[in-house]
Amino acid sequence: MSIGLIALLDDVAAIAKVAAASLDDVAAQAAKAGVKAAGVVIDDAAVTPRYVIGFSAERELPVIGKIAAGSLRNKLVILLPAALGLAFFAPWAITPLLMLGGAYLCYEGAEKVFEALLPHHAGQHEAEIGTVTLNAANAEDEKVGGAIKTDFILSAEIMAITLAAVPGSGFWTQAAVLATVGIGITAAVYGAVALIVKADDIGLALARSQARSVFGSLLRGFGRALVKGMPVFVGILGVVGTAAMIWVGGGIIVHGLESYGLPQLGHLIHDAAVAASRVVPAALTGITEWLVSAAGSGVVGLALGGLIIPVVGYGLAPAWKQIKALRAKAA
Repeated sequence: MSIGLIALLDDVAAIAKVAAASLDDVAAQAAKAGVKAAGVVIDDAAVTPRYVIGFSAERELPVIGKIAAGSLRNKLVILLPAALGLAFFAPWAITPLLMLGGAYLCYEGAEKVFEALLPHHAGQHEAEIGTVTLNAANAEDEKVGGAIKTDFILSAEIMAITLAAVPGSGFWTQAAVLATVGIGITAAVYGAVALIVKADDIGLALARSQARSVFGSLLRGFGRALVKGMPVFVGILGVVGTAAMIWVGGGIIVHGLESYGLPQLGHLIHDAAVAASRVVPAALTGITEWLVSAAGSGVVGLALGGLIIPVVGYGLAPAWKQIKALRAKAA
């Protein structure tokens, strides 16, 4: 074997090692970014099942498939290039956009709390801002369209959080991490949504099992438990999703303020978390500090969301209605 060929093989081996290391780096950064975006992901999984309520069983999975396809289009076709363009041309814009998305999460979360506490007033509020506009003739298209619009906001926040989690990385590494997180989260969220939506059908099928063995009896019991337990699980998931939306949004606002030289709120939350961790057993210090930090961010998020609700209801929503009316006249 010639010296030149040996050198070439060495170069190929070196390139392979670099490529493997790069893939490991992308996977590690994608996992890190995915953890940071977990709050938004939980909310996405909690919000989406409501869009298939009211459809026949055979239409549930196709509707979820349409929403998942729209979600992938949001992330990969629109948001990924936009995020990379921001990172390259206007990195200064990432923090304010993150904070804008965080404020939206606070508003959505606070609105859900408002709806839970005062459902009658919440219904009036939704009618006033124009969110209850379902057309029965095009119910599926409208619900899918509404779900994809909601997903766009949540996906934008996920991609922004991901981009902020990989600062200083090269262009292609950022692109690979964004694509990996986008595809992985979409698959995880809508795979989970499909399981949640079809769990009652699966449980019903198991409960009707005709097997006379002990195993068959266990299957029927599990099926009945699944049918009875899924509404409770979906309710818990909705509460967790709302809480996650509020504390993630509040945390984004707090960290954004710190980056603009206003660390007082962040310091207050941190000091409270540290103080709380000192009064619990050593084994619980980590979880206590995290819970208090999340609660502090949640208080900030709920307060901000509560302030935004009337701004949207009495300012932005009427203005948007006027714009739509003018556009309709012009058309």
